[in-house]
Amino acid sequence: MSIDGAFEIVMTGPDDNPFLFSNDIVFGPDGSLWMTDSGVLETVWRPYRNGEGERPEIDGKVWKIDLAARKATVVDSDIAFANGIAYGPDGYLYANETLTGDIFRYDATKENPECEFFANAFPEVDLDDPRRGVDGMAFDDRGRLYVTVIGNGDVAVFEPDGSLVRRISLIDKLPTNVAFGQPGEKWIYVTGQERGQIEAYDVDADGMVLYG
Repeated sequence: MSIDGAFEIVMTGPDDNPFLFSNDIVFGPDGSLWMTDSGVLETVWRPYRNGEGERPEIDGKVWKIDLAARKATVVDSDIAFANGIAYGPDGYLYANETLTGDIFRYDATKENPECEFFANAFPEVDLDDPRRGVDGMAFDDRGRLYVTVIGNGDVAVFEPDGSLVRRISLIDKLPTNVAFGQPGEKWIYVTGQERGQIEAYDVDADGMVLYG
C-alpha cells in the first residue's frame, strides 16, 4: 500500500482454502513471510467478541508464504483465533491463540515444523470478560517475549525458557499490539483499543533486530 492509499491485492489464499481473517505477519531470515489467519470471518467474529452471540466455529491457521511464487502453505491449523506472531532469536517462529492465552512455537528450519507449547499468558485469576485474549508480540534483544493480554490490561514478559518474569500494567485494558522503539531507546509502545491511544514504557532492553 502506498502513501496515497493505492494498494494491490497480492494473495487471497488457495482457491480451496482462502484466507478468512488475515491478522499478523512477520518475515523470517530466509525471506519467507509468516502469517496468522484467525480462522473466522470478521463479520462473524465481531458480534461474539462484543458479547452478543455464541462462539462461532473457528479454524485459525499459521501460514508460510512464498511471495515470489505466490504460494501459501498451512503450517498449523485448528487454532482458537490465531493472532500474534513473532520470529525469535532462537530460530523458532512463535504464534499465539487468543481465546486460550496459549503461545506456541515452531522450528521454522524444518519442512513440516511441529507445534510446541511455549507458555500461557493469562493470569492465574479468571478474566471475567468475553473480550479477553492475547494479541501482539515482540522480542527484545535478550530473547524475552512481550505479549499483550487483552482484558487483563498488561504486557506479559517471558524468558526464553517460557517462564513469566514480569507483567507491565497498562492504562488501557484492551491492548492490541506492542513494538520497540529505536535502538538505544529501550522503550516499548503499546496500542490500546479501549481508549484508542498509544502508551509508552521504559524497559531494560532494546527490540530484537527484525528480518526483512
